[in-house]
Amino acid sequence: MCGGCVGTEYPERGTTCLEGGSFLLNFVGCAQCGRRDFVLLSNRAAGLHGGDEIVTYDHLCKNCHHLIARHEYTFSVVDDYQEYTMLCLLCGRAEDSISILPDDPRQMTPLF
Repeated sequence: MCGGCVGTEYPERGTTCLEGGSFLLNFVGCAQCGRRDFVLLSNRAAGLHGGDEIVTYDHLCKNCHHLIARHEYTFSVVDDYQEYTMLCLLCGRAEDSISILPDDPRQMTPLF
């Protein structure tokens, strides 16, 4: 993975967890060939590991196929919540949790 290709290494992305795609605003250009073009996705793998769905792929320079970053996205169900995480040098790090119940207990206001 190449810190010279990105503006900020592992930027904080809040709750934006990408299962596919690239955060192109953080791509400053390929450190190997010097060009700033689209980023290819390669070596995509998806599977279950201990009940978690894990998706991984590589971000490559479109022109010279230099490895920019390795992307990892996970999805799991914990208790009554869907949990999402993302970790990537280019796309950043993020976490999100969404209730599978019709009304999210964390969003409920107390009556008293």
